Amino acid sequence: MSTTTSTSISTSSSTSTRLVVLRGNSASGKSSVAAELRARYGRGLALVGQDNLRRVVLREGDVPGGANIGLIDLTVRHALEHGFHTVLEGILYSAHYGEMLAGLLGDFGSRAHCFYLDVPFEETLLRHATKPIAQQVTEKDLREWYQVRDLLPGGVETVIPASSSLSATTDLVLRESGLETR
Repeated sequence: MSTTTSTSISTSSSTSTRLVVLRGNSASGKSSVAAELRARYGRGLALVGQDNLRRVVLREGDVPGGANIGLIDLTVRHALEHGFHTVLEGILYSAHYGEMLAGLLGDFGSRAHCFYLDVPFEETLLRHATKPIAQQVTEKDLREWYQVRDLLPGGVETVIPASSSLSATTDLVLRESGLETR
């Protein structure tokens, strides 16, 4: 059984919506960039967080073929098809989510933009220490989850280095996705 859900795309309200995918390891800044995108753009921008759907809604582990993969796909498509620009953010391991992401990218074509926040493990540890969950999620957990440059095939992602500030990263995403020309 496929983990992706392919639906026909409505051509009425979805022809101008944009999809932004933010991927990277834990503590790479994905959620911060997504929040800043929403703050700058305002209404009309949907945020779809992998952690929210997987951990909060479904209480599911991150496993190949997990139910969250299809739910993420459906949620993103629903938001886009109803006129919302959509930011999907999460670790989104290529081995687990690659097929679903390829489907979204294929279906939304030039309106889909992927970014990979490339943060070395040492920096991940420093950033993680500032998070509220730092006491619950250990260095051992982070080491188990961390994957070096887990890029999607085909060079579809813009790789953003750890040295890029939140403001500079947000500017880049807005510019490359076409959302700054609102």
